[in-house]
Amino acid sequence: MTPMDNRPRLPQVLSAFAGIYIIWGTTFLALALVIRSVPPFISGGVRFIIAAGLMYLWLLVRERHPFEGLKVAGAMLCGVLLSGMGNGLVLWAQQGLPSGIAALFVGALPVITLILDRLFFSKRAPSMQSLLGVTIGLVGIVVLSMHTLSLSATARPMHIIAVLTAVTGWSVGTLLQRRYVPSHRVMGFTCLQMFAGGVFQLLMSVVDREWGGFEPSRIQLQSVLALVYLVVFGSLIASNCYSFLVAHVSAQKVTTYALVNPVIALALGAIVLHERITASAIVSTVLVLVGVSLVLFQGRISQPASAGTGLAGARPRN
Repeated sequence: MTPMDNRPRLPQVLSAFAGIYIIWGTTFLALALVIRSVPPFISGGVRFIIAAGLMYLWLLVRERHPFEGLKVAGAMLCGVLLSGMGNGLVLWAQQGLPSGIAALFVGALPVITLILDRLFFSKRAPSMQSLLGVTIGLVGIVVLSMHTLSLSATARPMHIIAVLTAVTGWSVGTLLQRRYVPSHRVMGFTCLQMFAGGVFQLLMSVVDREWGGFEPSRIQLQSVLALVYLVVFGSLIASNCYSFLVAHVSAQKVTTYALVNPVIALALGAIVLHERITASAIVSTVLVLVGVSLVLFQGRISQPASAGTGLAGARPRN
């Protein structure tokens, strides 16, 4: 099959973007419900192990060797960086980090990805339009953070270190992915990376001594339902959308989800929790949308892998 044949159709790309923008935006609420009665690393580990198991069974129905052609060790490494560190450490940090500060750090993901890509992967300077778009979007996240920040809350250094480590891990995992997964093996890769991330989070639950105070009999129904939502939508659907996009679209475009998700979460809070939308929230939304538009709508949405664009320039890099 030629590179031209491997190009995804525009509706596929747009649907995948909608998946990570909207679904991962709604997971903020679901995660908050889960950790009301289930510790963060335990809930994350169970979530990804279940999702990986379900996906593996589904893949076995389709083919006898679902991981054929994959670099298993590389996929597992990406899993630790993405589902393990990227997801688990952010969730853990939110136990003692104000939501506004967390949103600010996670919103910096496209910036960190651009920097790491420039220094260690493609070693190409990003376009001025990308830099402008990311900067405007990040300003929007700063405004949003000022809107949501609780002045009475204090951020402990360990939680700040954890969320910075998580964002860096997610950026590196994103930039490494194309090095370890062919574009036609995205689902097998996602299965492996979720399994590795789940195992990592369960190990972290032991290190953090979560099991000592965990009582399964006290798990609330809303936590169970939220966990089911995270498994089906947050992992099985959105994670595959993300892996698909990373295989076909530049990293700077894919990571714009980190700018959009807080806005989606804010809108969801207004609709579901009847939270008040202020003028600063509206300004932040406009800034984020303008910034993301500048990053997304430049050049062609998808480039063949051999053309030297994609996540970090010519293969093999990302």
